[in-house]
Formats: sequence, C-alpha cells, structure tokens
Amino acid sequence: MALLEILHFPDPRLRIRAKSLAAVTDATRALIKDMLETMYAAPGIGLAATQVGVDQRVIVVDVSEDGDESMAFINPEILSQEGSEVMQEGCLSVPGVYEEVERAERIRVRALDRDGRQVEFDADGLLAVCIQHEVDHLNGKLFVDYLSELKRKRIKKRIEKEERELKERRSSAAPSV
Repeated sequence: MALLEILHFPDPRLRIRAKSLAAVTDATRALIKDMLETMYAAPGIGLAATQVGVDQRVIVVDVSEDGDESMAFINPEILSQEGSEVMQEGCLSVPGVYEEVERAERIRVRALDRDGRQVEFDADGLLAVCIQHEVDHLNGKLFVDYLSELKRKRIKKRIEKEERELKERRSSAAPSV
C-alpha cells in the first residue's frame, strides 16, 4: 500500500469528470487500499479517486467513530434524494476550510462494491452527505462551488499563498551542494 498525493484546490485536475470502470479488477482493489490508507492518514472520512489524480469513478468513505467501517463504491450513482439539511463540510482538497453546505438529507445509491457486485442502499445523515460530497468530486465539482464567488476567491487565494510559502520553506531548507 502507498500514500497518494492529494490534489489541492484550485488544481484543474479536480475539475475532470471521472470515467466509469467497465469492471472491478485487482488494480481497482489496489487503488481502493491506497485511497483508504491515504484517507485515514490525512485524516478524512471520504476520498474520491479524482482527488489523487486518478480519472476513475471510485470513492472510499468511513464515517464511523472508530474509523473501522471502510466502504468503497465503484461507479456510484445517486438514484434519488429527499429532504434537505445543512451541515458543515471540509475537504482534503481544500485544507483548513470548513463551511456550511446544503445537501439532500436522504439518498438512494447504486454502485459496485470492491468485489464487483452491484449494491443498492439508502443513506442518511453524515453518510449521505459524505457520499454526495465524493460523487460531486467524480463529477468535477467541489464543495466550495456551493459557496459565494467571494468566499471561493478568498479560499483560493489563501490556499495558493499557503502552498507558495510551503514551497519557499522547502527550498530554503534544502542543503547546498
């Protein structure tokens, strides 16, 4: 297993619409393992393949208190949505930013599991929010897209500044030859 690099907003690769998989393979299962390891290390409760630069419709989630109930969904589709709730969201691709977002309260989902079997289930609460958030990633949409343009611009500027400062610290810490 390996930790994968998580792309940060405004990286244009986060705007790519991921491609469906024709089948679940050993490579898919290896990707899922790496994504789970990356998600837990970050730490987070969800991760989409597009966030790690992989153009495939794969998401992993674990909303359990103990972080021991990992789920993986391949080609997830939200079949129906009911109700509405506002919940504070964050994102591994938008580090340090937490904002309230309105999403469906209950959803019906169809996907393939890690063994390639089709599953269909209902989700609500945090699990529903997490799945909607990750499916948005697969469609090239970020949670900041639900915010005002002004907030989005401020977040983008802050993240770009933090990444510039990090690069400068790394280059100044490099030993001279």
